[in-house]
Amino acid sequence: MASQKVEAMLKPKVTPTLGLLGATVNAMALIAPGAFLWITYQLQAAATLPSGASCASDIWSGIVVALVVCFLTALSYAQLAKIYPEAGFASCAYFAEKAFIDTSEEKQHHPASIARMAKLATGWAAHLFYWVYPGVMVAFMATFIGYIYTAFTSKTLSNTEMTIIGAAFAFVTGYIGYRGVSGSTKTSLWINVIQLSALVIFSGLAIWYRWTNPEHAATWAFTSAWDVVKVHSFQGAFVQSTIAILILVGFESCTALAAETKEPETTIPKAIILSLLIQGVFAYLIEYFAASYMISEKLTASVTTAATATAAATTSTVTGLGAAAASSAPIGDMAQLLGAHVLPGVGFGLMITIAITVAIAVVGTTLSCMNTAVRVTCGMAEDRELPEMLGFMHGGFSTPHMAMWALVVVSTIIAAVGVRSVVGLTGITLASNLGTFILYGLTCIWTIVAFKDRKDFSFAKHALIPGLGVIANTVMVGGILYLYIIGNADAVNEAHICFWIAGGWAVVSLLYIGLSTVKKTYSVKMIACVIRPEQLNEVAQALKDQELMMGMTVSDVRGFGRQRGDLEANGKVKEDIKFLPKLKLEILVRDWDVDRAMDIIADTLRTGNIGDGKIVVYEAASAMRVRTGERGVYAL
Repeated sequence: MASQKVEAMLKPKVTPTLGLLGATVNAMALIAPGAFLWITYQLQAAATLPSGASCASDIWSGIVVALVVCFLTALSYAQLAKIYPEAGFASCAYFAEKAFIDTSEEKQHHPASIARMAKLATGWAAHLFYWVYPGVMVAFMATFIGYIYTAFTSKTLSNTEMTIIGAAFAFVTGYIGYRGVSGSTKTSLWINVIQLSALVIFSGLAIWYRWTNPEHAATWAFTSAWDVVKVHSFQGAFVQSTIAILILVGFESCTALAAETKEPETTIPKAIILSLLIQGVFAYLIEYFAASYMISEKLTASVTTAATATAAATTSTVTGLGAAAASSAPIGDMAQLLGAHVLPGVGFGLMITIAITVAIAVVGTTLSCMNTAVRVTCGMAEDRELPEMLGFMHGGFSTPHMAMWALVVVSTIIAAVGVRSVVGLTGITLASNLGTFILYGLTCIWTIVAFKDRKDFSFAKHALIPGLGVIANTVMVGGILYLYIIGNADAVNEAHICFWIAGGWAVVSLLYIGLSTVKKTYSVKMIACVIRPEQLNEVAQALKDQELMMGMTVSDVRGFGRQRGDLEANGKVKEDIKFLPKLKLEILVRDWDVDRAMDIIADTLRTGNIGDGKIVVYEAASAMRVRTGERGVYAL
């Protein structure tokens, strides 16, 4: 019983369990091509140039442009992951801070240092991306279930009912993530197998449909295979890329799993590239080619024009890419055609089957993003840049459970807004995307900073590629905002929602950073540590070498810890108590030096044996140098 109490009190440890497969499938789940083909094909088919002309013919080439941008960023992430395998949960923020620390000769970094500002800017963008994105996917799942419900019953779910569905989905997905990364990985693996299998089947049937032409179509949207893949307009390819790039993000998420990955210095860089290669190149390029290749005048949709003062509402039928743009689920419509004419008699069944795989894929992308989001938050909380409770780890599952449940609540609130309006959901999505590309652009910059003075510097890997990544991501941010601002009234409203969310998050973040910077700059902490007497000089010298020791008080004390003074406890707690001779050190340090001082003291004391000691940090309300009357941090 006593040994169980001791075990329960131990700090939860993150155990490396993931190999290359595990790290890769977690990132692949966030990319989720099965979900996004269904979600975005209609948006891409409806895309127009600023002139109002359609650019649907450049869907495939737009994905190629987006892939180039993503690979430039992915290569930068891979390089940083190689040299910083210890990055931990908040990997993106760690990359930013470490890049500046390694290039600086200073041993200490002030709270207003460039290193800290880089870390906080990266953390801001990461949270805008990762904490908004799951809510968008929860809203989509609720809407998607409403679509399937209507297909079966011809009835429509209310906004309240879809909100309840979204809340339930957020809770279930959050619970899977709460149970631990191993369970999440198994879920993600099966999700990827299911959705990739479904996409291969769909793509094969679509190409066969074109080759056999069972409906004797006379007019195809694309005259040939080459017509599908070629660039029809460079401006059209750029417009399409601003949409397509939104379906490719997620390859970087595995960097947050470095602490849970075996040999992260080699595994994580490979997983970054593999996830983008498999999902982006293999899945997206093939499935989008197949979908576009099969579109003909046989794909139809009804379009209803709104009534005006002089004319009644009218309904007309559109075909081809126009039908894809007008349909709420063009991939579902294509599946029904395939089921009716390539696999006769199973049109509706095939559509429902693919729809189910899409729903499964949405679970995967939501789960993967939630896992990444809470790990980034936990890492920054452990670094004392966010409220401490967000860094609490579950004792059994070793997951940031407090952050996970907070994210479930946030996702539910976002979904409650998203299910009410397509405009609202799109605006929220834009805010997440804005954070994504700011994060990607900053990471490319940190790659240049991190490698510029290293012996292994390569101009191509560490200057040219990340430099192009900065330019590409900057262009994408500007392009997305520009296209929405000059668009119709809905698009302008979507942009306004994006600005309000991003701007509001920026204001809250700046206030928090300002207050925490003042606190870190002017407040002091008392570090009290109990050590073995023979280790006093080692601790004092280590703190002196790092310029962290402004003074020290040493007291002879006696006491006991968890083992009650029994150095041979071996996990068992005895009833009798031994008081062991120890030294107690009391050290006043600047607030911003607390973590470094604790790490240095612990590294010096740690032998791995019972009795290594304890370190406790106290709030010091104030301090005074008696001779001069100086107070606070100036008294040190």
